[in-house]
Amino acid sequence: MTVLLPTSPQPRAVGSINWIGLKTLYVKEVSRFLKVFTQTVAAPVVTTLLFYTIFALALGGLVRDADGVPFLEFLAPGLVMMALIQNSFANTSSSMVISKIQGNIVDVLMPPLSPVELLCGYVGGGITRGILVGAVTFAAIRVFVPVGLHDGFFIAYHAVAASMMLSLLGIIGGIWADKFDQMAAVTNFVIVPLSFLSGTFYTISRLPEVWQVIAHFNPFFYMIDGFRYGFIGQSDGTLVLGLFVMFGINLFLAIVAWRMLTTGYKLKP
Repeated sequence: MTVLLPTSPQPRAVGSINWIGLKTLYVKEVSRFLKVFTQTVAAPVVTTLLFYTIFALALGGLVRDADGVPFLEFLAPGLVMMALIQNSFANTSSSMVISKIQGNIVDVLMPPLSPVELLCGYVGGGITRGILVGAVTFAAIRVFVPVGLHDGFFIAYHAVAASMMLSLLGIIGGIWADKFDQMAAVTNFVIVPLSFLSGTFYTISRLPEVWQVIAHFNPFFYMIDGFRYGFIGQSDGTLVLGLFVMFGINLFLAIVAWRMLTTGYKLKP
């Protein structure tokens, strides 16, 4: 009688990618927010439309402009970007914090997934949710305001770069936070102020000179400025500089997040 002994798993080759594991993690992250579509996609769209309605009513029906562009047309890209980045951040941060609090983070750490694969899976889910919310929000706003398309490259680049940046921030914040209160503090005292003070609702050209200089140190300014340029063809900052700023910040955040996953910071006992 022949006895078959269990064989040990084959070691992974150096530099190889666990595509099956990466795909599984990405599908898990996407399925997680799609199962509550009303909460994760529909609700942000309604909130953004409420912002738009409030600003439209506040204008009292008057035709106003921002550097020659109708104000509501100027406002629309900023509202879309705000919804995009907030949901990208919420997806990765909530995933990390919930997994840590419920104790099932081990289910993600035990499979043969490298830190890079974990990072790509989580960030991919965050980008997908951010882009989806942004696209649905834009489609909803365009029913009320005729927003044009000036440069597709800047729209796509800043949408992906911004959602990636906030997804990485969500991972870093989610790993750092031990409870929901700490994560809420990051959202309320970092993400929301930076997004509101970045030119989402106004053009910084109308600010005093010193505040214009300060605004240029806000990375959120570049993501919104470049994204808005893709729609209306006008910008408050240097477009090429914005491209490099977004790339550099994403690279830095990716290294920080990768390092936290590699060392198991607040993830492993």
